Amino acid sequence: MSNGSQRRNRRRQSAKRYKIRYDRLVAAALVLVVLIVILTSCVKSCSKDDKKSDTSDTSASTMSSTAPQSSIVDNLDTSKQTDSLVITSIDDIKPSASEYVVESHTRDDVYRGNLVLVNSNHEYKFKEGDTDALTLYNNRGNEYYNVADYVIKLDKETLASLDNWMKGFYEAKKNTDLTVIGGYRTLEEQNDKYNGGYSSFRGGCSDYHTARTFDLGVFPKDGSSSGYYSPRGDYAWLDENAAEYGFIVRFPEGKEDITGEHPRTQTYRYVGKPHAVYMKQNGLCFEEYIEKLKTYTNTEPLEITAGQAYYQVYYVSASAEGNTDVPVPQNKTYTVSGNNSDGFIVTVSLN
Repeated sequence: MSNGSQRRNRRRQSAKRYKIRYDRLVAAALVLVVLIVILTSCVKSCSKDDKKSDTSDTSASTMSSTAPQSSIVDNLDTSKQTDSLVITSIDDIKPSASEYVVESHTRDDVYRGNLVLVNSNHEYKFKEGDTDALTLYNNRGNEYYNVADYVIKLDKETLASLDNWMKGFYEAKKNTDLTVIGGYRTLEEQNDKYNGGYSSFRGGCSDYHTARTFDLGVFPKDGSSSGYYSPRGDYAWLDENAAEYGFIVRFPEGKEDITGEHPRTQTYRYVGKPHAVYMKQNGLCFEEYIEKLKTYTNTEPLEITAGQAYYQVYYVSASAEGNTDVPVPQNKTYTVSGNNSDGFIVTVSLN
């Protein structure tokens, strides 16, 4: 074979080889494109699923945060502070009719309790167990106030509230000039004052018999002045905050015809915070308040708000003979006090 023929044959073989390699490249490229398409499709599909999942999670979270929450407060631990509880309505924490049970009280119980009213028309009965009178000098909880002698007595609960009241005054005004100058009186002591012209109430008709009433005096250590307490200057704090500690002015100005006594700014009576707050807010003396309570029952009670605390108060008429069945709530803290006349006053703490 000639050289020319040999060269032509080599060119044909070379072209053939190049053509075969090109086809392979094209096929490989097609396979690569198909793989890219498949991978792209998978990625998009996964992305859509992730978005759906995120949307679902977000929706669930939104529903959880916006769903209505129960505002009912049950089974409160009364040993813990409850002032911070957020209550949307007092209706949420009222005891229902089915939550009341009956508590039996004797006729003598009418004459015991923080709300016994004593005056010329309602004589104190000196029933055993009504008071737990303690001498202030030996039993007061602090020295932010003074006591005029060694024998002045007050009921244990009244004394505890007095300690807190005087502590509050000292923290606010850094003042220790106040002195308790009178407290519990026996029947004989009151008759002596009445016969001597020092009291308008004969023995048995004085609020001091309850050991919940007392007088305050102001005796500065520098000797600049002395005398009965009046709400002036720094001392006005006491009168402004008395109700928060459960105290009322026993003989307020403008109520002489009702109380039977001229106004006395120095005489305070312990009745408990909800009652003191309500009387102050509504300008009532003790006699007016006790009479007003007779219009309320456990089904239609008086509702009192004192700061963050909620109360219900109602009256139960005492039976003419025998014991009285007093309805009280099963799942709330409450107290029952006689009114020293004809019935009982129930005070329910709702929170």
